[in-house]
Amino acid sequence: MNTHELAAMRRAIAISAQGLGSTSPNPPVGCVILDREGRTVGEGYHVHKGNSHAEVNALTAAGRHAAGGTALVTLEPCNHYGRTPPCREALIHANVARVLIAVMDPTSRGEGGAALLREAGVQVETNILEDEALIVLGPWLAALNRGRPFVTWVYTAGSDGLPNSNNERDVAFDEMRALRESYDLVVADDGRIAEGRPAGHGEDFRTPVDWPSGGAVDILGDLGETGARSLLVHGASEHATAFNAAGAVDQVIVYLPSTAPSWSPECGHLTAVPEGYRLVDVTRRGNHVRVVGRRV
Repeated sequence: MNTHELAAMRRAIAISAQGLGSTSPNPPVGCVILDREGRTVGEGYHVHKGNSHAEVNALTAAGRHAAGGTALVTLEPCNHYGRTPPCREALIHANVARVLIAVMDPTSRGEGGAALLREAGVQVETNILEDEALIVLGPWLAALNRGRPFVTWVYTAGSDGLPNSNNERDVAFDEMRALRESYDLVVADDGRIAEGRPAGHGEDFRTPVDWPSGGAVDILGDLGETGARSLLVHGASEHATAFNAAGAVDQVIVYLPSTAPSWSPECGHLTAVPEGYRLVDVTRRGNHVRVVGRRV
């Protein structure tokens, strides 16, 4: 791969995120088409289940310039007939010479899209910038593996690091507003469930009217039955703490209040993230420190 192709794959990863909060239960995928000379002639991403996939949208934009060119796609092209024809078929019909894939699709049927592309004489390379593509595709893949939505819990902590439900100014609420359009469902601190992007999934998506009954894992399974693959939970509600106690929270974003340079806390046990998480990001945000933890 050359630097232009790496840049094109990173472009495909970036534009794929425009489908977050609307593609589920399908994955958020991006595709860039380069012509024979390596110039970008088309790009596309998936928006809704039942709509054209990323490869088809990119090929439509590229038109005849795709012939002999290279397609860079963040997820292995699909190999089955659903509401739309398989993407590997569209790539073959467009006469692309090469297909570069970031992440292989565990849901691929039969031999897989990559195998059939090779059989058709298309040069295929896989695992191109896979780790970077998983920034977008990771939650979708995790939801598939766990049989429930990927859960992110956002809250403002007290000075001890524990969730604080009595904040006059809950800075985590601003984080939730910034993140919600990237998630299928959002649970507010009062327990209300809504689409992260209002009416963003089209007519087939069923937003829960009532809170499901049962334990935390059962509830998440029921929410997954709606087609949701990601869930954003805010605040110190009983639902959030129940999800965490059940080991069903995958990521936490915690806002810790600032403390004095020299400080002796009243309690003897302080925390940055709950037990069972490792730090993956720490930044300063105004009068708080923003901490991100991932489930170990």
